[in-house]
This record gives sequence, C-alpha cells and structure tokens, in this order.
Amino acid sequence: MKFVLASSSPRRLALLSQIGRTPDVVAHADVDETPHKAEQPRQLADRLALAKAEAVAALHKDSVILAADTVVACGRRVLPKAETESEARDCLALLSGRRHRVHGGIVVIARGKIWQRHVETIVRFKRLTAAEVDAYIATDEWRGKAGGYAIQGHAAAFVAAINGSYTNVVGLCAYTADKLIAAALSQP
Repeated sequence: MKFVLASSSPRRLALLSQIGRTPDVVAHADVDETPHKAEQPRQLADRLALAKAEAVAALHKDSVILAADTVVACGRRVLPKAETESEARDCLALLSGRRHRVHGGIVVIARGKIWQRHVETIVRFKRLTAAEVDAYIATDEWRGKAGGYAIQGHAAAFVAAINGSYTNVVGLCAYTADKLIAAALSQP
C-alpha cells in the first residue's frame, strides 16, 4: 500500500521523514478551513484533519492516508495562519507573556477504516519586547504559520515553557502519527 501525506506542509513532511515514515505521495487537500460559528479550537483541528484525509482518500484508493491540522488558540480564540505582518504582530501581541494551546488533529484512513486522535500542547511565551517582535517579523518565518510563529525557528527563544508534544507545535505530533500509521498498517 502507498503511504500518502494529505498535506503540502514541508514541516509535516520533514517530521515524518525524521521518524522513517517518508510518504510515497504528497497530496494537497483543498478544504475550506473557515471555522464554523461557535466551533471550539479542538473541534476545528479535528474536523479539518478529517476533511483533509477524506478528500485525499477519495483520490488515492488502496492507500494509507495521513492528514493533520494545527490550530493555535488563546482561550477560545483561534489565531490565524499569519499572512500579513499586521496579522503576525497581532498574534505575537496576544501571545506575549501568556499561555496558549496548540491543538493537533491527526487522522489516518486505510482500508475503509479511520483512526483519529487529538493532541494538545500548552505553550507559555515570555513577555515580548517591541524590539524582539520587530526582529522576529524581519525573519519572515512567521508567514503562513498558525499563531504567527514557528517554534522550530527564532521563536524558540520566546518559549518559556512547554507542556506536551514539541512536534505537535511544529505541525504534527510525530509520536501519535507513528502510532496511527502502525495501527493502520497492521490491519488485514
């Protein structure tokens, strides 16, 4: 069976390769990521991961499909995947000196069965100075990142504490993904 990653995220691909689960195919899942009214961050991550997996599974029969979604939330507020400097600055201002949660929805589909898990990581940022925010914005690594930061880059210096999976914050809990893939491959 082919192993298909239902994501165009280079971070997810790198994490899978790091644990020896390099996909045979990388397929972008084109789904609307707009949150539903009153949808909680956890529900959003899980719903989007399932939608991505199902969309790609429909095109890749007889394959093991892995999809994931990452949602950064401060309380019930879902932070965007920052595309503009203004969005990134707003995210960093909100996260400065506070704890936030990173919700990871992970889904594997194989042989008509679905394995789904949710991973939650709590991250605490130090209080950021204007100079630190300006320097981080200048790196441009925030672009397209949930919550406006990449923990695996310069923003690592902002993290005062983390409780849970580091790789979940990067974009995919490698431990959980590996377990779900193994479960799918062990099924007759």
